[in-house]
Amino acid sequence: MLDEHLGRNWRTDLSLLNDLQQHCDFPMVNHAVHQAKLENKKRLAEYIAQQLNVVVNPKSLFDVQIKRIHEYKRQLMNVLHVITRYNRIKADPDAKWVPRVNIFGGKAASAYYMAKHIIHLINDVAKVINNDPQIGDKLKVVFIPNYSVSLAQLIIPAADLSEQISLAGTEASGTSNMKFALNGALTIGTLDGANVEMLDSCRC
Repeated sequence: MLDEHLGRNWRTDLSLLNDLQQHCDFPMVNHAVHQAKLENKKRLAEYIAQQLNVVVNPKSLFDVQIKRIHEYKRQLMNVLHVITRYNRIKADPDAKWVPRVNIFGGKAASAYYMAKHIIHLINDVAKVINNDPQIGDKLKVVFIPNYSVSLAQLIIPAADLSEQISLAGTEASGTSNMKFALNGALTIGTLDGANVEMLDSCRC
């Protein structure tokens, strides 16, 4: 889609992506972007079904946090938000909830006790939510094991939301936020480090 509207030079000069702004109100461009995202989400949904035996709706909002598992990266805070959302859905199941799939991925150092417990918690929460018939497609949770570059190539293009919520002052030069942004994901992030630079570039 980008090649069609911008040519191929954007692949080596990302500043050319600014030219995409002049196409942002074109229905054909918006449709092409939407279709590309949906196809990527279908591929990831198929992988999740095959590897984790969890069926997710590719038309759901894919909320993604894939990082090394660490307390300062705050996967724990994210999963606590998932639990809160689950409780809210249970309390008011007939509300107009946007279907959401919370996707976690990452590895923990072998001796990092707390990180192992966070992974365990995410999987336990996923087991409860994914097997609750009252919840259905309103909320799904998956932890994708054995995170790697190959899996990143599958997950990142499918993301709608990118969780960049590391503790302020701890991740000044992270780059995963840029990878998500270049693949059309919105960033939910701490106002720190590279997130600030991305925000400033959007204000230009």
